[in-house]
Amino acid sequence: MVEHTDVAAYSLGLLEARDREDFEAHLAQCSSCPNELADFAAMADLFAGLSPVSVENEGPDQAKVADLVSRRAATTRKQTRQRALIALAASVVLLAGGVAAGQAAASPKAVPPTALRVTGSRHSASNPSTGIAGTIGLVSKPWGTEVTLNLSKVRGPLDCELVAVSRTGERRVMMGWLVPAAGYGVPGHPAHLLIQGGTSIDRLNLSKIEVEVVHGRTLLTIPV
Repeated sequence: MVEHTDVAAYSLGLLEARDREDFEAHLAQCSSCPNELADFAAMADLFAGLSPVSVENEGPDQAKVADLVSRRAATTRKQTRQRALIALAASVVLLAGGVAAGQAAASPKAVPPTALRVTGSRHSASNPSTGIAGTIGLVSKPWGTEVTLNLSKVRGPLDCELVAVSRTGERRVMMGWLVPAAGYGVPGHPAHLLIQGGTSIDRLNLSKIEVEVVHGRTLLTIPV
């Protein structure tokens, strides 16, 4: 049976194939899980490489100790999650429906909703089979390239990421986000997704920017 609590296991890739399919079907109809998934998606890298710890042949005393450790670990995970989300907000600007979530990577100050624009060298593309359309703005920086994406005509739920591809084929993930079931830039939900990040790949060495489903298909390719 699908549980709301499966959102963490799904985000971390811990569900079996059948359970993952059942949860994705649940995700398309649930009003709360997409929001939870957006939070946990930012946490996935923090738990990479960790393995579960098992307690074998535990007696009453060991069971009490295991319970105490479990509860303490839960508190630690909650605190770690809060710190990670604060760090995420300090490095990514996400605007959807006119609401700002986060801060610009280059500034410690909050960025007002009107401050984010697609600037610099602009490039656009669309997917003829799905209708998904996007425009990016590229600005050269001393540390690499600042990338701003305006995405529309996309429906969810989807766990997405923006990937920079160099002229030599090197791939760098710049940011990730969740597309809710309602989508962006579609009838009934006209607001576009406007998001900003960056890559260490130099502007002149960029070949294309791709919008991809995490561990899945490419939704949109924008040559630069």
